[in-house]
Amino acid sequence: MNPILLFDFIVNKANNTIQVQREFAADLELVWSAWTESDILDQWWAPKPYMTITKSLDFREGGRWHYYMLSPQGEKHYCLFDYAVIRQKEYFSGIDAFCDENAVISNIKPRVNWSSSFKENESTTLVTIDLIFDTLEDLETIIQMGFKEGFTAGLENLDQYIAAQFNLRKQNKQNNTARISTYVNFPGNTEEAFLFYRSVFRTEFINGIQRFGEIPAEAGHPPIGEAIKNMVLHVELPLLGGHILMGTDAPKEMGFTLAKGNNMHICIEPETREEAKRLFDELSEGGNITMPLADMFFGAYFGEFSDKYGINWMINYQNR
Repeated sequence: MNPILLFDFIVNKANNTIQVQREFAADLELVWSAWTESDILDQWWAPKPYMTITKSLDFREGGRWHYYMLSPQGEKHYCLFDYAVIRQKEYFSGIDAFCDENAVISNIKPRVNWSSSFKENESTTLVTIDLIFDTLEDLETIIQMGFKEGFTAGLENLDQYIAAQFNLRKQNKQNNTARISTYVNFPGNTEEAFLFYRSVFRTEFINGIQRFGEIPAEAGHPPIGEAIKNMVLHVELPLLGGHILMGTDAPKEMGFTLAKGNNMHICIEPETREEAKRLFDELSEGGNITMPLADMFFGAYFGEFSDKYGINWMINYQNR
């Protein structure tokens, strides 16, 4: 975990509660999605070497998340979260419990009233989790089962997911000269594709090929998985007329689900911050904003959307 980010874990046995406050270096949109979408939850919820596998997720009031944690030995530990109250991008609550493969709740293991609140700050998002147990015995059982250690490890997995998301978008542009490029994603064969494009256009990569394994290690930060270390983090190839083709691997291990149609963006890099906002606001009108335009911790004023005609765009102004 980044040491400058807030992390508090408070056990109060007088009222059978645990409160966790955890700050993430990302905007509210991304953090909310990470807590409410199954394809992302499956990437970080379980402490390694366990894996989370979602059987079903219906994120609505009265809906439920049924999943299991898979051990390296193949053991399945089923859990169920019944959603009670949801306020979009602000709060959700419900009952968290152990269950079986048919979502029948265990009468032996403890259950907990769980609520999560989300607050966006200037460059981070704070998540506050309140857990209320029926009895002190239930609270102590959860602690003895290693909840603090396991949940802490899962939150560090989410740090890694967020860092990868932003690194995928980071550009290697050296100045603010305006340019337009095309940004493409592949599920793991970016290098193969770009070697092919290089042979066709007979040009050379700008700054070579950067890989996930080159991301600097941070103290307390989960390491990059072996399966993706050699995948392409970023590559740029000039085509014709000054046009640049950029690319990255976007594997499932990082929470991506690629399909034809969502794996290509037109990337606009304007000369000024004001022009970035104007282009974003006007092009996205009537469309679908997938990442609001905002200052990112990697130094860019960045946003993503698809316009009203279904075309995908990135706006990227590199702060200097």
